[in-house]
Amino acid sequence: MNARAKIHTLRTPAPVEPRRSSVRGPDGELAVTTWGDARQPAIVFVHGYPDNSSKWEDVAQQLCDDFFIVAYDVRGAGRSFTPQGGRAAYKLDRLCADFQAVIDAVSPGRPVHLVAHDWGSIQSWEFATEPRLRGRLASYTTVSGPCLDHVGHWMRDRLRRPTPGNLWQLGQQLVKSWYICFFHLPWLPETLWRGVLGRRWHQVLRLLEATSVPPREGQARDGANGVNLYRANMIPRLFGPRARHAHAPVQVLALMQDNYVNPALTDNLGRWVPELWRREVQGGHWLSLKNPAQFAGLVREFVTHIEGAPASAALQHARVR
Repeated sequence: MNARAKIHTLRTPAPVEPRRSSVRGPDGELAVTTWGDARQPAIVFVHGYPDNSSKWEDVAQQLCDDFFIVAYDVRGAGRSFTPQGGRAAYKLDRLCADFQAVIDAVSPGRPVHLVAHDWGSIQSWEFATEPRLRGRLASYTTVSGPCLDHVGHWMRDRLRRPTPGNLWQLGQQLVKSWYICFFHLPWLPETLWRGVLGRRWHQVLRLLEATSVPPREGQARDGANGVNLYRANMIPRLFGPRARHAHAPVQVLALMQDNYVNPALTDNLGRWVPELWRREVQGGHWLSLKNPAQFAGLVREFVTHIEGAPASAALQHARVR
């Protein structure tokens, strides 16, 4: 990490008051939170499941002195609208249309740096590979959420060459993905969220992930609605993968203690990503919550390089293509 990144990572900035607003998306109102000066380079954060944009608060505070930070609640989460139409309303093309509405509102004349986690990262791969958004992204940092199409090709490659190593990787990921099968069951996941899990999610994170978060109003709603993300997209994309090529520089943060995403999924992305950095990070799935300073430092280092700063030794080592 370069000297400037280290200084910003270790300091404790004075809290900056977030500004809350909304953007009219194609299907409903999307809640948006911003920090910092809109004249600075913009970084847009997309949260995963079953989170909402509040998860980025501590990371935003680390970065907002030097960047314009934007986070929004995806459809069905937080203060954003809940779409009608069941699972079809959660397809990747609708999520992409929401993202485009947000960036057109907050940064209409300038490309944005995109940072995403978990299901936010899965949908953000759609943004980073969607031809109509070419030129709208300055960079993309992806964490714990692979492109579903890339995973579909990854699975096919391992089944075509069923070596012990390939089958081991595939088996590891299938075990880590047990919950995806559960989410495809009718009514049961929603009932669980609206019952005990919504009230106890903060305790589940503390027990299984050693991650402390306060209880959050709306957690049950976010969990129950977000199940449709899996139902709408997983099977079509995994079993009918498209060729999806990134049109912006990509930084992959491969979390080596991730209980849900096998780092091997990001081993061979060079075929899909012309400008690629892959960094193995010792941490678990919710690194951004457990260590927001470290997470922000990794984002800062990459974004400042894309903005024109020399690459640090760590970035030079992580460069794949």
